[in-house]
Amino acid sequence: MITLNVGSLNGKVALVTGGSRGIGRAISSALAAAGVAVAINYREHVQGAEATVVDIERLGGKAIPVQGDVSRGEDVAAIVAHTRSKLGEIDILVNNAGIGPMIDVADLTETQFDESLAVNLKSAFLCTQAVLPGMRARGWGRVVNLSSAAARGPGMVGVHYSASKAGLEGLTRAYASRVAGEGVTVNAVSPAAIDTDMTAPLKAGNAVARLPMGRLGEPFEVADVVVMLVNNGFVTGQTIAVNGGMSFI
Repeated sequence: MITLNVGSLNGKVALVTGGSRGIGRAISSALAAAGVAVAINYREHVQGAEATVVDIERLGGKAIPVQGDVSRGEDVAAIVAHTRSKLGEIDILVNNAGIGPMIDVADLTETQFDESLAVNLKSAFLCTQAVLPGMRARGWGRVVNLSSAAARGPGMVGVHYSASKAGLEGLTRAYASRVAGEGVTVNAVSPAAIDTDMTAPLKAGNAVARLPMGRLGEPFEVADVVVMLVNNGFVTGQTIAVNGGMSFI
């Protein structure tokens, strides 16, 4: 009999970056439902983070909000220290924080390109570097990076976004190859056409009808895959697409 060993996550601690809304909020809630104590990182959306904490606690889970800009090393150090002081050592890291302003190639500036790489890619490096030593020392850890279909296709957001997500998948594979024998897995999840603020343009006209499944995905459908990866100790270095058949990778 094959079962999802969710009970094995009881007592684990997770840090979810950008966990106050959208996919991040769904991931935070799903991990909490699996018995994980969750630190919900946010940069500006304090109300969303606090509301997520309330929802989790109402269902008997444990969560805390933790503010900080994960594209800055000093903020990451403070976020990790605060999480450890309140919840314990971090066993699970979900690098979900990201930005995706739609900018045409003719209008894209150096500053905008740099900001996209800092928030979408550098942040994952900083957070992983901060928690990985503890995971390796304990012989158990899970890192899940939120990529995008834009990493392997043209993307609708812009070259800055595609470049940052392609880099994130490379980062995933590189880390995975170096810690595979130490009880630590590193994977990526690649959503597309998920019903969040970023996909609002898809709702215009017949864009949704043209999707293979005829609908947008829901944030919880991405969260389900994240929890699956956290539960699995043999899958590493992989990118799992969650896109309703929009593309095949």
